[in-house]
Amino acid sequence: MPVIMGTAGHIDHGKTTLVKALTGIDCDRLAEEKKRGITIELGFAFMDLPPASASGGKAPARLGIVDVPGHERFIKNMVAGAAGIDFVMLVIAADEGVMPQTREHLEICSLLGITAGVVALTKTDMVEPDWLDMVREEVADYLKGSFLDGAAIVPVSAHTGAGLDALKLELARLAASFAPHRRTDLFRLPVDRVFTMKGYGTIVTGTLVSGKVRVGEDVAVYPAGLVSKVRTLQNHGVQEEEANAGTRTAVNLAGLEVEQISRGDVLARPGTLFPSLSWDVELTCLKSSPRSIKHRKEVHFHHGAREVMARVYLLEGEALEPGQTAVCRVRFTEPLAGVYGDRVVARSFSPLRTIAGGRLLNPLPHRVKRFSPAVETLRSLGAAGPEGMVLAQLELAGAAGLTFAQLCVATSLESKALEKILAVMGGRQEAFLVDREARLYVSGRVAQELSEGLLAHLAEFHAREPMKPGVARGALASGWGRRLSPKLFHLVLEGLVRKGSIASDAELLRLPGHRVSLASDAASLREKLLAAYEAGGETPPNLKDVLEPLGVSFKEAAAVFKVLLDEGALVKVKEEMYFARAPLNAVVGRTWAFFADHEEMTPQDFREVSKLSRKYAIPLLEYFDKEKLTVRVGDNRRWRKR
Repeated sequence: MPVIMGTAGHIDHGKTTLVKALTGIDCDRLAEEKKRGITIELGFAFMDLPPASASGGKAPARLGIVDVPGHERFIKNMVAGAAGIDFVMLVIAADEGVMPQTREHLEICSLLGITAGVVALTKTDMVEPDWLDMVREEVADYLKGSFLDGAAIVPVSAHTGAGLDALKLELARLAASFAPHRRTDLFRLPVDRVFTMKGYGTIVTGTLVSGKVRVGEDVAVYPAGLVSKVRTLQNHGVQEEEANAGTRTAVNLAGLEVEQISRGDVLARPGTLFPSLSWDVELTCLKSSPRSIKHRKEVHFHHGAREVMARVYLLEGEALEPGQTAVCRVRFTEPLAGVYGDRVVARSFSPLRTIAGGRLLNPLPHRVKRFSPAVETLRSLGAAGPEGMVLAQLELAGAAGLTFAQLCVATSLESKALEKILAVMGGRQEAFLVDREARLYVSGRVAQELSEGLLAHLAEFHAREPMKPGVARGALASGWGRRLSPKLFHLVLEGLVRKGSIASDAELLRLPGHRVSLASDAASLREKLLAAYEAGGETPPNLKDVLEPLGVSFKEAAAVFKVLLDEGALVKVKEEMYFARAPLNAVVGRTWAFFADHEEMTPQDFREVSKLSRKYAIPLLEYFDKEKLTVRVGDNRRWRKR
């Protein structure tokens, strides 16, 4: 597994000189760096390691090295280089000892999650042996309690070569014992350099933090999402067909200009990262911070190789005191693309120094209110197992859900592991696949809450509209379900229908126990309307003649008419013409008796059989046709059941 080492330490303590002594590569490539004698930009080198460590473990053949500037004005460049390294070589000059940037660099490495390293005590040729011993003890005391507590402290002189072999052996031992975990499926390369080369075009470099990439593959530059193709790949000047996680990689991009890319952009495959203007972060305020972090504090925010201006919103409390850790929402001035677990660093404006750092909890933040239960869900992410993490992220997403690709970045789980977890959770109904094509999931709890909400909505509808048998499916979708995707609405509704919790009568939906009921005044109106039509018999009254004596309009009586029709007590023959059921059945019976002896019936025959005037006879014949009792042949009718 490739391993990357980064340097750290105060300005002029000999980091670049030591790297040159170890590798033969001068990392100060800029003219200004040569002129001023200090490192300004990141430098990159490599060294071939001894074949075996002192402990007998096999070291990787080559160690990648990132050399960072030590001056306080270039800390942002230091953070950009430290992102993605596996272990650190802390360089401390023997003639000066621990200095301000020694402390800040060590704090930054700690915040970035670096857990191993070695201390190179440089410029030993400039001090007496007694002084060297004293400085060595002071450094060991200073490192107590840090991640370098107990780390090897190797005295070395880049000018005389003293100690270089011992340092190389220690680096080989560290590299052999180090087994960095890197995802193999999600290709990500934070860009720390962009330049153009004659005959090649645009080239970007960075530490490939996860996944792999091959020549000819499509890649995208985030956050802009610009799509390009990999022309060539290099690793420390050597052309490669494929680059793997943990290597310093130069990528030659087709079709993009240098001006379209900047340090801090991220190369990844199209559709695999999701830039956002805010993240949920677990932030720790350094014990050495001179003051607390107040709610809404503005900071310099570092992620990968990018620095942006940001504002910190504390989700619990009004201040984050030195040494404390809390969940925060961080909002940026420009979008960032991250993955769960990424390390971040915050620096104050005045004085300009590192004050906090931590890890990314949610790169796809949904609305989280301060002091709400969702804050506890966010906090639980840090200690959750794989299934718990998937479940928590789905619950935070709510009804919007998360696609498989979004879950890959929200959990940082390998694709195959995530697929197995979702299958198990699906079997337990802890997660539901809403859209197979988009691979969109929601949590079981969200689906349950939506189901309960839909049932409550129907109960409220029945209480409000007791005379309506149900609500139309389309009206329910555009009303209660308007904030849901059509497929999620369908999933929730059909699940309740299958369980029998909702009854479906064609397009009408209702609770199984619902029956149309009338209020006392409506019940009285029902009896009066029915009595009027039953009294009219086979020659029912006009609608106007029924309503006027009762003092109601048709609009006011429409719901009661609907109930009578649904019950079958009244039959609507045509607009404004209603028959009571019994008189209409009598007419149908005489008509059927006529067809027992006749093949066809003329309109005149029907008038004689029914003993009705044309006013009623013609609408009834048309009603019989519509109800498929008769079939019209010219002007005559035949009994359809024959």
